[in-house]
Formats: sequence, C-alpha cells, structure tokens
Amino acid sequence: MREAGISHARRMDHMYRYQRHFYDVTRKYYLFGRDTLIREMNPAPGASVLEVGCGTGRNLALIGRCFPSARLFGLDISSEMLTSADAKLNRGGRRRAVLQVADATDFDPAIFGERGFDHIVISYSLSMIPDWRKAIDAAIAALNPGGSLHIADFGQQERLPASFRRALHGWLDRFHVTPRANLFDVLREKARANGADLERRAIGRGYAWLAVYHRPAVAVAA
Repeated sequence: MREAGISHARRMDHMYRYQRHFYDVTRKYYLFGRDTLIREMNPAPGASVLEVGCGTGRNLALIGRCFPSARLFGLDISSEMLTSADAKLNRGGRRRAVLQVADATDFDPAIFGERGFDHIVISYSLSMIPDWRKAIDAAIAALNPGGSLHIADFGQQERLPASFRRALHGWLDRFHVTPRANLFDVLREKARANGADLERRAIGRGYAWLAVYHRPAVAVAA
C-alpha cells in the first residue's frame, strides 16, 4: 500500500507541476458546488478546518475570507500543489494556514499539532483518490466529537442527457478522475454504523453531489 501511495504522489506531482499555475482559472468552469459547501459550513469562532486534497489552496482562501476566525489546515499528496497553496495562503510574513504533504488515506491530526478537527472538507478529491473509501475513513477518524465532514464531488449526472454524461466522463478520464457512483451509499452505511447524521443532495440535475457527515458529540454504543 505504501508503494501505491508513493506512485499516486508521483503521478499527481507530474500532472500538476505545470497545471498548478492555471488550475484555478480552468476548474472554476466545472467544479460546481464548492462555494455552496463552504458558505454553508458556518464554523464557530476559532474552529479548526482541514481541507483534504487542498491543492492550490483556493478553497482554504475562501474559507478564510468567509470565516476569518477559523484556524485553517490543509494536506495534499502533491508537493507541487502545496507550493502554490503556500504562496497563496502564507505570504507577506502572515501565515494563514498550516500545510502538510500527506496521504488522504493515512494521516494523523498530530502532524498539524492537533488532536482532531472541527470541520473537514474534501472537495472534488475523492474522485481522484484510488482508495477513496479509506480516505473517508481517515477523515471521519480525524473529526473531533461533534465535528462534521463536508464533501463535494462529481455526481452521476442522473438528470442530464446521456450524451453529456459520456462526454464529461471521457474528459475526466484524461485527468485520472472517476466519479464515485456509490458515494452516497458508502456515506450512508458509515453514518449508520457510527450513529452519525448525514445530509446529502444533488445539484445541477445530478452534475455534482454534496454531503455533510455529522459525527455525534458523544460516543454511540454499537
């Protein structure tokens, strides 16, 4: 598994070595729902917010603008992407976010000096992570009691024309992106097993799926 993680990291670094310079400009045209997910987060003052797969730091920068008192953290398997994120978030002697190179499927909040996080965001990353179920498990394990996991990703375009769906999936394949058809099912099962609440909805006629997993404030007996 470790070798697989290293291989994935190398692939991401290779893909984003140059793409990172224009990534935000191009992705705004088809990564829908990110801003909705962020603006609905509403963290308490001083709450800790981690983005898994933070990329260029675009989402963390928006979180910082919407919720200035939030404490920001980000991880990504690509050191190339974190170079852009660091330049965006930590400049002029002002450090806005703590960033770490880490694998979304196997990370410990301790690398950030935290015991857990109040909110964790995974935005359009699960469709790029080979072992995406394990990434969800790692995020749930890193939540503080009462914390929430916020997910945005490609849906199944269930109410869009089949021709559009085929064209979109063909385009996404070029970037190693695979929409997770059973994302909601997996989240529902994990919520049921852990006594958690789950909100989920499709937007844009199924173009994107949004979900919020709420960890109970106290442990729930099995």
